[in-house]
Amino acid sequence: MVPKPEEVNLLTGESITQQIEAEKKPPSALDEPVSHWRPRLTLNVMVDDFVFDGASLPADVHRYMKMIQLGKTVHYLPILFIDQLSNRVKDLMVINRSSTELPLTVSYDKISLGRLRFWIHMQDAVYSLQQFGFSEKDADEVKGIFVDTNLYFLALTFFVAAFHLLFDFLAFKNDISFWKKKRSMIGMSTKFGTYSESERKTEEYDTQAMKYLSYLLYPLCIGGAVYSLLNVKYKSWYSWLINSFVNGVYAFGFLFMLPQLFVNYKMKSVAHLPWKAFTYKAFNTFIDDVFAFIITMPTSHRLACFRDDVVFLVYLYQRWLYPVDKSRVNEFGESYEEKPQRKPHAH
Repeated sequence: MVPKPEEVNLLTGESITQQIEAEKKPPSALDEPVSHWRPRLTLNVMVDDFVFDGASLPADVHRYMKMIQLGKTVHYLPILFIDQLSNRVKDLMVINRSSTELPLTVSYDKISLGRLRFWIHMQDAVYSLQQFGFSEKDADEVKGIFVDTNLYFLALTFFVAAFHLLFDFLAFKNDISFWKKKRSMIGMSTKFGTYSESERKTEEYDTQAMKYLSYLLYPLCIGGAVYSLLNVKYKSWYSWLINSFVNGVYAFGFLFMLPQLFVNYKMKSVAHLPWKAFTYKAFNTFIDDVFAFIITMPTSHRLACFRDDVVFLVYLYQRWLYPVDKSRVNEFGESYEEKPQRKPHAH
């Protein structure tokens, strides 16, 4: 395979050794594939004493079976399964001309029949992805989901993902009904451009929060870009630029989530949120945390998944600390001040 370009410090440049190696190679040789070494070999032997029906052998296991005839009975030798899923692209080592020794770790473990058949199907599925046009890198990411993740946690993730799709479908239906309601209200309304005192204060505090937070985040983004340039290695200046912009997007995404907390603090109240919307908000906040543990992603993106948790936990504290003001417009653009309120219980 074509080796990945080496990462260097953009200010100090390449080392002398790297420059000498690059000068020896012709320009066309930089994009040519070279041999790589797999430093790990994983062997699994099925230990279940299972008696198969000779007339209906499972096709997935049959190709791994070696038969021997002992009298009138046909026996199969212990099934040996070479685990190809555990071989990740990131673990491959380039074989240089100067290499005289290479490390090799041989792992041996027992495996049950059910787990053996599962890994066989997963291995065939990854191979099918490459046949359908997926790149080796994409197929390797899929392998990492199954290899680097506990199977029980993976099953839980699929279960949660199914619920997430259901919640998105219900939220889509609610959005349609919400905009139908709003359209009818706009058609019946005769007052435009009027703001209540609560809405005016909300907008004022929102602008004030954005101004104060920008004073903090602008220097942090610039300082983070300079720090990464000095201490982190990159493949090129373009790579550093893209990484700095992405970190800026994450930072400003966090910035736009904070003004609501600041408004709640200044007004000493929280806007009313129906329990269905609140449940969806809570579920949608923590669903990203599950995928952050099983999908290979940059550290900055993984941290961005947890920023929602911090904001939501602060919101829960404010919801417990401050009273609910139904006259305030919530994040979905709804106000509940016109709905009849229950009479307070007599003490």
